[in-house]
Order: sequence, then structure tokens, then C-alpha cells
Amino acid sequence: MTRLNVNPTRMVMTTLKERLKTAERGHKLLKDKQDELMRRFIALAKENRALREAVEKELQEAFDAFSMANAVMSRRMLDQALVSSTQRLGVNVRIDNVMSVRIPTFTFERSGVDLSADSYPYGYAQTSAELDLALDALNRVMDRLLELAKIEKSAQLMANEIESTRRRVNALEYRTIPDLRETIQYIRMKLEEEDRATITRLLKIKDLISDAREGRHDIEVMLQTNE
Repeated sequence: MTRLNVNPTRMVMTTLKERLKTAERGHKLLKDKQDELMRRFIALAKENRALREAVEKELQEAFDAFSMANAVMSRRMLDQALVSSTQRLGVNVRIDNVMSVRIPTFTFERSGVDLSADSYPYGYAQTSAELDLALDALNRVMDRLLELAKIEKSAQLMANEIESTRRRVNALEYRTIPDLRETIQYIRMKLEEEDRATITRLLKIKDLISDAREGRHDIEVMLQTNE
């Protein structure tokens, strides 16, 4: 704890008390935010793990199907079938604000041939069923891949926000609030010392006045006696 370098006056103490209230209120809000972010981050981590396992399994199935198609088709015919596709993919990005974290949401924008409708950009005579299965599997997993990218990016951004919030919470809890409390206590003690010193001076002045009155009374008595 470090005492702030301020003048020990009542006005300064009032200002510091207001700052302390604000700091304590901000600390509570940030702590609540940190706890909620942690809860959401843990839920995202669990969702990410389950989705990643499912996506890896589906991708492996698609790769196995491509391997089978490569085994039963000539390399030239496979290349021609794949490069003749007219489907185009774009990605739309929408930003959502979740507890001050800018979370991206991705969606595909497809144009051209729709593989999900069992329409392929090549003839069936010189291609194999394995290639159809591979394209179907890959087309199905694309949306899940995009969802996985969204979850992983969200988890990364949320982890950064948690770390930033944690630093601010610690700064308030272990530095700002203790420093303000120590400074307020120091000013209170100084003001109490000044109050005691003032009371002591007033008592001394009162005694001096009382002594002066008694001395004057004695002088008056002496004068009256002499008369």
C-alpha cells in the first residue's frame, strides 16, 4: 500500500471517499463481469471440444472417400471433375457485442451449383460414386467448420477480455482501493490531531482568560481595600 501525496484537508478526504466508493463499485462490477465471462468461456471450451471431435471425424470420412475416389479413378479424370465446379463460396461476417467482447459470426454465401441438391458439375459416366460421397461429406462439414472457427475465435477473444478484466480487478483490489483507504485513514488521523491541538489551545486560552479575570478581580479588591 502506498499513501497518496495529498494535502490532509477535509475537502481532499471527501473527494477521496467519493473515489473510494466509485472504485469499490467498479471493482464489484468488473468482478461480476469476470465471473460471467469465465462461465461463458468454460461453456465455449466444452462446446468447442465436442464440435472439434465431430468435425475431425467427418473430415476424416470425407478424406477417406476422396482416397477411394482417387484409387478407382484416373488422376486426370479426378482433376477435371474437381476443377470444373462452378460453385463459389463467400463468407459474411456479423459482429455481436457480448459483454464488451466483439464476437464474430460467420455464414457462408453460396453461388453457382448447389451440391447439397445432388447436382454435380461433372458427368456421371467417367466418375465414381466415391467422388459423389466425398463431395457430399465435404459439403456437409463446411458449415460445421465455419461454426468451429467462430467458436474458437470467440473463445480467443473472450480469453483476452478475461485477462484484461482480471488485471483491472487486481489493480483495483490490491492497489487503488488499499491506497485510497490508507490515505483517508492518514488524513483522518491528521485532522483528529489538529482537532485535539485546537481544543488544547482553546483550553489554554480559556485558562489564561480565567487567570486574567482572577488577577483583575484581585487588583480591584486591593484598590477597594486601600480606599
